[in-house]
Amino acid sequence: MAATQQQYLGTGRRKAAVARVFLRPGEGRITVNGRPFEDYFGTESSRAAVRQPLLAAEMMDRFDVLILADGGGPTGQAGAARLGIARALVEFNLELRGKLKSLGFLRSDPRRHERKKYGQKGARKRFQFSKR
Repeated sequence: MAATQQQYLGTGRRKAAVARVFLRPGEGRITVNGRPFEDYFGTESSRAAVRQPLLAAEMMDRFDVLILADGGGPTGQAGAARLGIARALVEFNLELRGKLKSLGFLRSDPRRHERKKYGQKGARKRFQFSKR
């Protein structure tokens, strides 16, 4: 009979992106949609956002992180992954909740896409006004 592998789950959402995060005991590898973390997120700011909860909890080299990101763009997926990692860390150890919450990693970013309004060019932009 196969031994079950211990893992901790967390789901994060930001804008239109959703990230399912699996924390598994390991050496600190991060994989996003089957690709290495450095290849998937092109900007250093996105990579730093994903690493933040692990660094704050001092668990960078204790877990391998598997992220399944879907929807949105790279920035939204990085934000969703950050929230998912923080939630998975709280599932691992409830005592980390206070620290992660005070740093704002357990709070979902409330900003969303504003819909286009009828009679307008976009959400805020109007058609050009003509006096004559």
